Amino acid sequence: MHNRRKFIKLSAFGIPMLSSFSSLSRDFTTGLGQEQVRPIVISTWDFGIAANQAAWKVLSAGGRALDAVEKGVHVPEADPKNQSVGYGGLPDRDGHVTLDACIMDELGNCGSVAGLEHIMHPISVARLVMEKTPHVMLVGDGALQFALENGFKKENLLTKESEKAWREWLKTAKYEPIMNIENKLYDKAAPRKLPGNQYNHDTIGMLAIDAKGNLSGACTTSGMAYKLHGRVGDSPIIGAGLYVDNEIGGATSTGVGEEVIRNVGSFLVVELMRQGYSPEDACKEAVMRIIKKKPDIAKKIQVGFLALNKKGEYGAYAIQKGFSYAVCTAQKSDLLIDGKSYY
Repeated sequence: MHNRRKFIKLSAFGIPMLSSFSSLSRDFTTGLGQEQVRPIVISTWDFGIAANQAAWKVLSAGGRALDAVEKGVHVPEADPKNQSVGYGGLPDRDGHVTLDACIMDELGNCGSVAGLEHIMHPISVARLVMEKTPHVMLVGDGALQFALENGFKKENLLTKESEKAWREWLKTAKYEPIMNIENKLYDKAAPRKLPGNQYNHDTIGMLAIDAKGNLSGACTTSGMAYKLHGRVGDSPIIGAGLYVDNEIGGATSTGVGEEVIRNVGSFLVVELMRQGYSPEDACKEAVMRIIKKKPDIAKKIQVGFLALNKKGEYGAYAIQKGFSYAVCTAQKSDLLIDGKSYY
């Protein structure tokens, strides 16, 4: 997409050098033309609107991006109607609601939890892992023990609605994870509903730039519905589900985490932006890596990437249609954008 040698050669002959981000389409939805827009917060899916607005309360008061993304993703984590993030999340095949989350700040500090049960806000536990331990990740019983020792309350996260859906699945279940089960679940009731709208949710990934120009990000999920007990996707993996580099920008992902992990997706997006790719083009290239490696599998799954660069420009790209993302700035707090896709 960007031929560095040709670029330098043209510059030497007096052709004006363009910003490495100027190749973006002149489309409002890319964020182009909003250089130095800050604060700004973006997140995956339509429920990101409410999450962004919670984050905005922190950003608009001059708060740190790290605090903003934590508070922002608290909203879907505590929403029992959202069956793939936090409270009310669909369980694994054995009936356990297990949560994964990670957080990363402008200094490169990061923390995560995986396979955490009984805690409403795994993102806050992940932040404590970052701030109070020498580690990056705690998992399972150890993560729960750490949370309880730090004052978190043990709760039952399996709602009646999610338990009912799980028991219905058990009637014909094969003991293997089913990709995009959330899509299939909601399609049965409303086949015209696309994945990603208010009837169908997935992981929330959030990226923000505060008034000082610093970036942070958060990612949290209850993971793939009816997964094998102990399965962990990309959401708590730094570099896969989330990555932030304060010099360049940040990226997050959503969808089938196994394919994101195999390509270290969010780190890849940030490194492509470092090379001069626009946020959207970087997300598209990361998607194409997945498609090229496993074209048959790619036709059956959804993976989407969302990115925000240091200038406040943003973009997204997904394998399948239906991936939306939300943007909040001082000019507009409830912008919802349909991300571009390969299929």
